[in-house]
Amino acid sequence: MTEDAVDLDAKFDLFAEPWSPKLVARLNDYEVKLVRIKGDFVWHTHDETDELFLVLDGLLTIQLRDRDVVLGPGQLFVVPQGVEHCPRADAEVKALLLEPAGVVNTGNAGGDLTSVVEQI
Repeated sequence: MTEDAVDLDAKFDLFAEPWSPKLVARLNDYEVKLVRIKGDFVWHTHDETDELFLVLDGLLTIQLRDRDVVLGPGQLFVVPQGVEHCPRADAEVKALLLEPAGVVNTGNAGGDLTSVVEQI
């Protein structure tokens, strides 16, 4: 990774596909990822870790089995380890994710939306 400042807007300009997180920095054993979100994801859990969502642009709903958490720009939510969740957005959302290296975006669910994280 680089020792230069990371321009998040410039990094978002490098990709357009939703649900395909891109690695932009590392923090110890954690990865900082950018993701475009649009539509419905899959219900899943991460049994080994929490997952942080920070919305940079747009309106993101993180569906939990007992409630919905709605986030706008500048808001974050940590999905606790083992909690089933399903992110969704009617219009495109730009978000930053912080999670341990190697976390699979679809957690225990797998499927077509499983993504290999690329560094940009």
